[in-house]
Amino acid sequence: MTRPLWTSEEIAAATGGRENAAFEVRGVSIDSRSVEAGDLFVALAGGRDGHEFVAGALAQGAAGSLTSRPVDGPKVTVENVFKALEKIGIEARIRASDARRGAVTGSVGKTSVTRAVEAGLRLAGRAHASVKSYNNHIGVPLTLARMPAETQRAVFEIGMNHAREIGPLAQMVRPHVVAITTVGPVHIENFLDGEVGVAKAKAEIFEGLEPGGVAVLNADDFCFPMLLQAALAVGASVHSFGAAPDAYARLIGFQADENGATVEAVIGGQPLLYRLLQSGAHWGPNSLCVLLMLEALDVDRATALTALANFTPLEGRGAERKIALAEGAFTLIDESYNANPISMAAALRSLGARSVPGRRVVAMTDMLELGRDGAKFHAALAEPIADANVDSVFCAGPLMANLWEALPLNRRGGYARTAEELALLVVGAVRPGDAVMVKGSNGSSAGLIATALAESGGGV
Repeated sequence: MTRPLWTSEEIAAATGGRENAAFEVRGVSIDSRSVEAGDLFVALAGGRDGHEFVAGALAQGAAGSLTSRPVDGPKVTVENVFKALEKIGIEARIRASDARRGAVTGSVGKTSVTRAVEAGLRLAGRAHASVKSYNNHIGVPLTLARMPAETQRAVFEIGMNHAREIGPLAQMVRPHVVAITTVGPVHIENFLDGEVGVAKAKAEIFEGLEPGGVAVLNADDFCFPMLLQAALAVGASVHSFGAAPDAYARLIGFQADENGATVEAVIGGQPLLYRLLQSGAHWGPNSLCVLLMLEALDVDRATALTALANFTPLEGRGAERKIALAEGAFTLIDESYNANPISMAAALRSLGARSVPGRRVVAMTDMLELGRDGAKFHAALAEPIADANVDSVFCAGPLMANLWEALPLNRRGGYARTAEELALLVVGAVRPGDAVMVKGSNGSSAGLIATALAESGGGV
């Protein structure tokens, strides 16, 4: 029988809490709806007090709970549940003392890069990683708390909306390797100094870097010189990637095709040619970032390339499906999980590079948290849309109205106030042979359009 993730005695010792009965847990959950047998249910305060759900979690199979006030059942009682979760996470890091840890942040691509790094780590041995986009003040300690003692390598995603959020999380993880995928105008409304402020916030990840650690940085970013200096200031070894001539991992070529793409690169002076299942142009630099992360986490090159060659696009982040209609099929490109000016432009470039038997169609919803320049950022999408030879554009939301006004009449497919209303227009307009890309911020419900298109026919 495998060792439990935690015993109640270990939880009490890590948190300074009191156990009322001995129990063992094999997982950690903060959501009673997804509790699995043997989990520790952490009764956090959120929109509702987690203590209200302890009984339901236990009925669903939780082995015990972490609480701060009296509840029935096996439990460890602490003064502050959130602080106790952080302490369990730190104890998990300490006890897995031999594990090599990596951390990924960035304005664009951090979840996809984290998942691809995870794929390489799992091929190389006993690995642990963030699930979904668990990258905030709750998700990071939760991911740490779930890390088994026997972990050999781990990768964590770290995100932010404001300054001084990444630093404390990085100090909790204490990574040996960090990566900043790219920096752009994301959450920019929260920074008076705009993208420079975003870059400074991303640089907080260096605060947690272990001595002698590695920083993987995008040499093509406007803020690369600043991030380079910040990394060197903490004694990091910097490995850069991108198309820049002096990048350590230099992108030479990216050729998309029907089955993915071929990447040509030079890493540390060594020429390299490899395959990806992704056809999006942003996967050129992304893949180099992944290779450098895996190299720094002691994964050999052959294993890393095998992982990349088999890594499939994530749902909502470039996943593709053929949708059958009565007269034929169209291709749905689901980029609906999130959007910002950088990722919008990259997705449009990728769409423009595709060979499409029918039309190139895009359905877009508002990009959020862009501050006072939101209208300008949306209107400016007209240029990459033209460069990508998009045939028909559908827009939803008050900010996307600015793009709609900037579009020539021959590219206007339809406009609606909401994603739900726009979905009906797009479904009614799509034709066999079309490549239909859906992209927008999570908060503007672009996923509703992707779902409607997926349900409009059958899979092929």
